[in-house]
Amino acid sequence: MHAKQNTGTLTALNTSAPAAAHAEDGFVRVRGARENNLRNISVDVPRDAIVAFTGVSGSGKSSLAFGTIYAEAQRRFFESVAPYARRLIQQGHNPKVDLITGLPPAVALQQRRGTATSRSTVGTVTTLSNSLRMLFSRAGSYPEGAAPLDSDAFSPNTAAGACPECHGLGTAHTVTEASLVPDPSLSIREGAIAAWPGAWQGKNLRDILTHLGYDVDVPWRRLPRKQRDWILFTEEQPVVEVTPQRDRVAKPYKGRFWSAKSYVMHTLLDSKSPAMREKVLRFMETGPCPRCGGTGLRPEALAVTFAGHTIAAPNAVPMTELAAIIRPTTTLAAAATASRKQSSESNEVAVAITRDLLQRITVLLELGLGYLALGRATPTLSPGEMQRLRIATQLRSGLFGVIYVLDEPSAGLHPADAEPLLAVLDQLKSSGNSVFVVEHNMDMVRRADWLVDVGPRAGEDGGKVLYSGPVQGLDEVPESVTRPFLFPGAPQEGADDGGARQGARREAAGWLELRDVNRHNLRNLDAAFPLGVLTAVTGVSGSGKSTLVSRVLADVAGAVLQAGTGTPDEEPDEDAGEQGGTGTVGYVSGLELIDRLVKVDQRPIGRTPRSNLATYTGLFDAVRKEFAATGAARSRGFGAGRFSFNVAGGRCETCQGEGFVAVELLFLPGSYGPCPECDGTRYNPETLAVTYQGRNIAEVLGMTVNAASGFLAGVPSAARSLKTLQEVGLGYLRLGQPATELSGGEAQRIKLATELQRARRGHTLYLLDEPTTGLHPADVQLLMAQLNRLVDAGNTVIVVEHAMDVVAAADWVMDLGPAGGDAGGRIVAAGGPAAVARSRSSRTAPYLAAALRAASPGTDH
Repeated sequence: MHAKQNTGTLTALNTSAPAAAHAEDGFVRVRGARENNLRNISVDVPRDAIVAFTGVSGSGKSSLAFGTIYAEAQRRFFESVAPYARRLIQQGHNPKVDLITGLPPAVALQQRRGTATSRSTVGTVTTLSNSLRMLFSRAGSYPEGAAPLDSDAFSPNTAAGACPECHGLGTAHTVTEASLVPDPSLSIREGAIAAWPGAWQGKNLRDILTHLGYDVDVPWRRLPRKQRDWILFTEEQPVVEVTPQRDRVAKPYKGRFWSAKSYVMHTLLDSKSPAMREKVLRFMETGPCPRCGGTGLRPEALAVTFAGHTIAAPNAVPMTELAAIIRPTTTLAAAATASRKQSSESNEVAVAITRDLLQRITVLLELGLGYLALGRATPTLSPGEMQRLRIATQLRSGLFGVIYVLDEPSAGLHPADAEPLLAVLDQLKSSGNSVFVVEHNMDMVRRADWLVDVGPRAGEDGGKVLYSGPVQGLDEVPESVTRPFLFPGAPQEGADDGGARQGARREAAGWLELRDVNRHNLRNLDAAFPLGVLTAVTGVSGSGKSTLVSRVLADVAGAVLQAGTGTPDEEPDEDAGEQGGTGTVGYVSGLELIDRLVKVDQRPIGRTPRSNLATYTGLFDAVRKEFAATGAARSRGFGAGRFSFNVAGGRCETCQGEGFVAVELLFLPGSYGPCPECDGTRYNPETLAVTYQGRNIAEVLGMTVNAASGFLAGVPSAARSLKTLQEVGLGYLRLGQPATELSGGEAQRIKLATELQRARRGHTLYLLDEPTTGLHPADVQLLMAQLNRLVDAGNTVIVVEHAMDVVAAADWVMDLGPAGGDAGGRIVAAGGPAAVARSRSSRTAPYLAAALRAASPGTDH
């Protein structure tokens, strides 16, 4: 299949033309691209335009945009850097491509989660915190007689600014009398000090107290306050001679006293036992640092104000409020007034800094991120939010002649928030740049200047450029899977119903109710979720959807039910490190109607290449057992463990089962290459000598799901796993595909397939947060078919979703808003999709109404 080019715009290609000529004709010309599944493709893409790369998940569009075009631009940049300096920079790979001409420098803005540290915040990512600190340093109001502070003194991440108590984190882990002594009616002998160790150590401490003159038999609450404080919190460690009580045989010994606090802290810092550390953590309380009030800053910095606020306020309020705080000081008139009043808050320095701050914040407001605060920790941000923060930073950089390569910039965006994003992309283009977007949102694709459609399918069935030209031209490419979604009503070759469910919407089999919910921007919220149906929770970015479903509902249900979170390598809760991350629920009902909770999110199925599709789903266990049952394996004494690349025995010891080794080069960056011993197979020759149906274990791991489905048809447990992987559209993945190479959408579908392969049973609650992120509309149809299967089996599925075609197909819709941040957190509409579409207070309603009309033409919604 040949790439269809827009012949009215493109001239005939001449691969022998000089590179300089190609550079001048306004196109990036790619020749012979073979990265991943790309099939030696050639394509021309215009510069100074918004170009959309489309295709189903795994078709090769990211391999073309990121793995080839961006990677080559990056490689050329690094070639201009001194060899020694290159060693200090993390570099990408050299793409497999014959030639690329007309290629300017490129910047990649990919979907990535925030840095897993609470010290990284919205303010540090956007560098707005730097300007804010400079504002307080140079233009703040200092207490009389106080010396001016350097900007570093206003940062909790520097030695000059960090609170000495919490080291700038803003949170403190402390012990209190209530946490150390949960039942004050008990005596010390009866175990009142629960934080103390048990067995002989606890008896030793009690005996020491007796020798020191303390009464260990009186109820704790009747001991004098001074005695209680000393026993629990003293730093003293007196050593006394102890004669064990009630033990006439034992000899006296020297015993050292530890207060309850000292014991807990010592165990946390020095114990090598995870179980011991986990035990004492139960006796600690975590909350805002009492010394800095949770700000992470020293008192000297908190004594400085601007516009009547300490620096803690601008860091804590949404950026919409921050803009209102600094706006009055952004004019020269304000500077003139300040000059007459001899005030530093509105002098020319303050005006310059606040004007720049306001301009940069305005971009973030236009991108729909005004609900975020500068102090918001990046681990709590979605990949979509992180990418938009980076887009805003680039918009202010003033670069010219650059290719920006964006990975689904609309991901995580409500349709109402997508319009401002398009305006920002237009700004990047009008500034003299090229914008290449890998995108599944058809509304975004329609607004592009040029379209590159890759496919037709995924994996080995993809990797071809079906079309490259103006958007409208794709309507003439019937083999394109994107075509019917871009042009509704267009016929599609080999199309089916996509798993669409027919018939009336399902009715609730009961209700799960949460009352008086308080967390983040949810304030005294009452929410009722119908059971036995598919519910879509909608709302603009920051309205509280994920907080309600993925935090509150998941926490409440998880505390009661047997949770199946889907990954043994689970990451910490995203609220970790965020102030105000905990919340309360006043009343819960309906949990007795549910047996189990399953969260299916887009977090990786593993953090290292050792975790892969086969190991995660469990099908690799079945494969290894089949190899161990062969005559060749039994004659050699090989068990199933011999065929694991994660343990010694069958793996290649040169690469430790990794399949590759690091190559150190003098004055050049380190690189990786296939292991010279096993040639990348991961196993030693003895293991590879054992075959099953003519294939060794490495060859089986190299198979795609589609290929393995036929090969392992006789292994029931493996066949079941492979069938469900195919049903969610992952037939193109290799069994041994490392977890680090999988997208968030692929990881989520692997988790869903793992759940689907289990024995069918109802009364399970499934929670999914934006499951369509990273999915082509054709893949969304496959996903919806599986979710409907779960519901039809008697389960409950709740999805947080922005895709209106998914919302339109739900049984129940709950819309939060009306806006983001403090202006959200309320349920503005709830009911069937048609009822919510008629709501006048919902920002989702007009988009949902349009989706319902598209799904049922001629029907009045």
